[in-house]
Amino acid sequence: MAYVPRAMRTLDRPLVRAAAAVLVGIAFGFGWMSWPERARFDAAPLLATAEAYDARILRDEFGIPHVYGKRDADVAYGLAWVQCEDDFETLQTVLLATRGELAAHAGKGAAPTDFLAALLGFWDDVEARYESDLSPEARAVAEGFAAGVNHWAALHRDRVAPGVVPVRGQDLVAGFAFKTPLFYGFEKHVKRLFETQGDLALDGAQAFQWLDHTSPSIGSNAFAVAPSRSSDGATRLLVNSHQPFTGPVAWYEVRLVSEEGWDMAGGVFPGSPVVLHGHNRHLGWANTVNAPDLADVYRLEIHPDDPDLYRLDGEWRRLERIEVPIRVRILGRLRWTVTREILRSAHGPALRLEHGTFALRFAGHDEIRQLEQYYRLNRATDFASWLDAMRLQALPSINYVYADRDGNIGYFYNALLPERKPGVDWSGVIPGDRSDLIWQRYLPFDALPQVVNPPSGFVVNANHSPFQTTVGAGNPDPADFGTELGITDPMTNRAQRALALFAADDAVSRDDFRAIKYDKRYADASDTVALWRELLAMDFAADPRLSAAQRLLARWDRTAEAGDRIAALALLSIEPVARARREREATIPDLRESFGAAVELLEAHHGRLDPEWAAVNRLRRGALDEPVSGGPDLLRAIYADPAEDGRLVARAGDTLVMFVEWDADGHVRSDAIHQFGSATLDENSPHYADQVPLFVQEKTRPVPLDEAELRRVATREYRPGE
Repeated sequence: MAYVPRAMRTLDRPLVRAAAAVLVGIAFGFGWMSWPERARFDAAPLLATAEAYDARILRDEFGIPHVYGKRDADVAYGLAWVQCEDDFETLQTVLLATRGELAAHAGKGAAPTDFLAALLGFWDDVEARYESDLSPEARAVAEGFAAGVNHWAALHRDRVAPGVVPVRGQDLVAGFAFKTPLFYGFEKHVKRLFETQGDLALDGAQAFQWLDHTSPSIGSNAFAVAPSRSSDGATRLLVNSHQPFTGPVAWYEVRLVSEEGWDMAGGVFPGSPVVLHGHNRHLGWANTVNAPDLADVYRLEIHPDDPDLYRLDGEWRRLERIEVPIRVRILGRLRWTVTREILRSAHGPALRLEHGTFALRFAGHDEIRQLEQYYRLNRATDFASWLDAMRLQALPSINYVYADRDGNIGYFYNALLPERKPGVDWSGVIPGDRSDLIWQRYLPFDALPQVVNPPSGFVVNANHSPFQTTVGAGNPDPADFGTELGITDPMTNRAQRALALFAADDAVSRDDFRAIKYDKRYADASDTVALWRELLAMDFAADPRLSAAQRLLARWDRTAEAGDRIAALALLSIEPVARARREREATIPDLRESFGAAVELLEAHHGRLDPEWAAVNRLRRGALDEPVSGGPDLLRAIYADPAEDGRLVARAGDTLVMFVEWDADGHVRSDAIHQFGSATLDENSPHYADQVPLFVQEKTRPVPLDEAELRRVATREYRPGE
C-alpha cells in the first residue's frame, strides 16, 4: 500500500474508523440521518442590510440577466442575486472551498482542497489588508455582492448549507486570491510533492479531485483585428475562453449597467462580482491561459537534532508551525475533525514529508488586489485607463488580447514573472539554504512580452508562444527574455491555424472572422498530425483488421467536420495519447493499443469504422442529445469524454463565445452564444438548454446593449426579492 503523508491522511486509521462507526450507529439510533440539514442563521440583519441596495433585473428571451442599478454596488448586489437564482449550489460550493470548509459538506475527497486553502495562507492577508489594499469602490462592489447572496439565502433557507451565510466582502476578495494561483498550476507543484519525490511513490489518484474542476480547461482562443486589416474599417475582437461546461469555472453570461458608469457585457464565474472578460462600449478584452513557471520548490536543510530548524545562509532558523483543523463529513450530518501541520519559512509555506521538508514560493503569494484590478478593467474607458489597470499587476497570470473603438489592438503576456537569479536551473527542486535564491521582485508590466498595433493589423493567442503573436514585424524577441523568467513557448494547433488563416486574408470581413474561429482543421505541424503519421507508419500486416483500418485512416483529410467519416477513427485513436502528452501525465498510452481500442469501439457500438463524426461527437444536456462538430485543440474546440454507448460527450471547450465589433464610426455590436443556457443548474428552467441548438449550429444571438432594444425582447423585469 502506498504511503499517505501526514498532511494528507484523512480517515484511514483504524481508531478513526472505529470511532466513526460508533458515532454513525448512535446517529442512526437517534434518527439524525433522516433529517435534512438546514442552515441556522438570523435572517433579520441580512434582510435589513439588503434594504440599502436596489437593482433592476431584466431577463431577455434567452434568460440572460441584464442588471441595472444607480450605483456600482447596487449592480453587484443584483449580479449576486441572479447568480444565486441560476446556480446557488455552485456559488456556495465556491464560498466553502475558499474558506477551507468544503470537506465538512462534500466529504473526504474535498479535504485536499481545504488543506490547500490553508497552505496558500491568503486569509491572513485578506483579514489584515482588506481595508488598506482595496479602494472604497472595490470594497463597495464586494460588499454589495455579499449583500445580494445574503438576501437570496435569507429567503431560501432550505437551499443553504450550514456555515455559508453570512457572506462578507472579504469572502469575495479571498476567492480571487485562492483561484488565481490555480490558473497557472500552483497546485500541480503540491501534487507532485505528494505523489512522486525521490524513491517514494504516493497514491494521489483521489487527492485534489475537486481542484480538477477549478482549474482552466485545455485552452482558449482570442483574436483582435484592426481597421487596417478588416474589409470594412471595423475593429474586431473574439472572446473565446475554453472552460469546463459546468462547475466553479464555467462561464455565466451577464450584462451590467450602473448610473456611475459601469457598463459591461461578458462572462463571470460563480462567485465573481465583476465581469472577468468581455467588453463595454469603448473597449474589450479576451483572456487565454498562459503557463509560465511562477512557482518554485525548495528543499530545506533540517537540523539533525531539531526538525523545526532549517539552515539559511549558514544560520539555523525556526520554522513557524501551524496546526490546521479540517472538518470532514463522514456520513449524513456526522463530521470528524482532523488536524494537519503547515509550516512557514522565509521562502513561503512548507511541507514536512517523509522524504524531506520542502518550501514553496509562488507568484502573487501575498496579493489580495485581484478584485481591484478586475474592477478597474471593467471601468476603463480608453486604452490608457485600461493599461493603468493592467499595471496594477495584481493578477499573477493569464494572457490578454485587447481591442477598442479607436482601432487599437494588443496582446499582453500578463504574468508576475519572478526576477530570478540568472545561471541557476530553476526547473527542478532548488536548494533552500541560500537567501539569494529567494526572489523578491517581479518583472514590471511594461517589460513583459506584448504586441501593440502591429503592422500586420492582427494579433492572436491560443495558449501559445508570446513570440509568435502575429506575422511580420512587431513580435517580441525571445532573446530579450532570460530562461530564468520561466516563459513557455508551445505552439498549439489552434495557434498555427489562426496565424496561417489571418496571414492569408488581408481584408477580414465579419464572415471571415467567424469562419476562422470555427475552423476545424489540424495543421501539418500539429501534434495530432504527427501522431496520425506515426500510426500510418506502423506495420499492421499481421492483423488484417487493423491493416484495413489503417488504409481507411490514410484517407483522413485532418478535419473534424460533422460529416467527416474518418475523424472518429483518427481522433479516438490519437486523442488519448495527445491528451496525456498535453497534460504531462506520468503514463502515456501506447498509440498502437489506442488504435486497436478505437477500432473495437467503433465496430461494437457503430457497426462500422467510418461513422460520421457527428454521430460520435455529441453534446448532451437534459433531454437534448445533439451532434457537434469540432474537437480537441481545434479553433472549434470540443473536449469530450467517452460514454457507455460508444459516443463522446462534450465536457469542455467552446463555452461562452462573443464576437465584438466596433464599426468605422466607433459604434459597438456584440453577438454571443453559450453552450447551454443561463439556467446553469435548474433542469426545469426553459433556459437550461435553450441555446444548445444555436451552439451546435455555430450560430450566435445579438446582445442587446441599449435598454430600449432589450425591452423589445425582455421576458421579465423584477427586483431582488420580488
